[in-house]
Amino acid sequence: MDAVLSYIPLDITLIAENFDRFLYGVWTTLVLTFLALLVGGLFAIPMAIARASKHWLLNPIIWSFTYVFRGSPLLVQTYLIYFGLGQFEAVRESWLWDPILSSAWWCAFIAFSLNTAAYTTELLRGSIVDTPSGEVEAAIALGHSYYKRLRRVVLPSAFRRMIPAYSNEVIFMLHGSVIASTITLQDILGVGRWLNGRYYLAYEGFITAALLYFLIVLCITQLFRLLERRYLPHLRERDTTTDSAPLPGSIR
Repeated sequence: MDAVLSYIPLDITLIAENFDRFLYGVWTTLVLTFLALLVGGLFAIPMAIARASKHWLLNPIIWSFTYVFRGSPLLVQTYLIYFGLGQFEAVRESWLWDPILSSAWWCAFIAFSLNTAAYTTELLRGSIVDTPSGEVEAAIALGHSYYKRLRRVVLPSAFRRMIPAYSNEVIFMLHGSVIASTITLQDILGVGRWLNGRYYLAYEGFITAALLYFLIVLCITQLFRLLERRYLPHLRERDTTTDSAPLPGSIR
């Protein structure tokens, strides 16, 4: 066994001995990422509705918010919250400083949540605007009010149609979570950097981190494929070899 390991360019033994740290990094990454996606998604729903309805007051405010957070790097946003807010004495003396703004985890969580809220707002707004007019007209014909149409027709349809685009946002958010390692958090990449620095390694920590991210992305991709098959069956390719030709005048 030792002879086999000697031919492997990576120090597998060190990776195995410290794999519990990588598991802790996976936990930190997943919790931080998916909590941010959850909170950001909840904020995005009312903002997307206001944007789609072109509310005279809320629309320009929300547009400015999404423009700022989509137009600047997530790294800059995280640094401004983690390093920048502490420069103000009023912030340091406020009740938010000690439990929240002085914590690296909370600063990363706030930055990630605001960033994904901006992107999700625009994704959902586009899906709402692109709702087929026939669905809306059918709801109007049934006597649904605006809010009832929104709740029963427009939003469910928009959520289904944004699944493919939102899968990219989830993966981008996961990849962006590596920024947490730059403000002392031990996420997956943070553990990889620690391993390399502790044992003066070049590749072991980063390659292990890359493989773990790959496995997580693979699971996310498979999950969204299942969601697409469940909620977007009309997008699946039809088997043209077994489908029979439709009868003239029939609806297929």
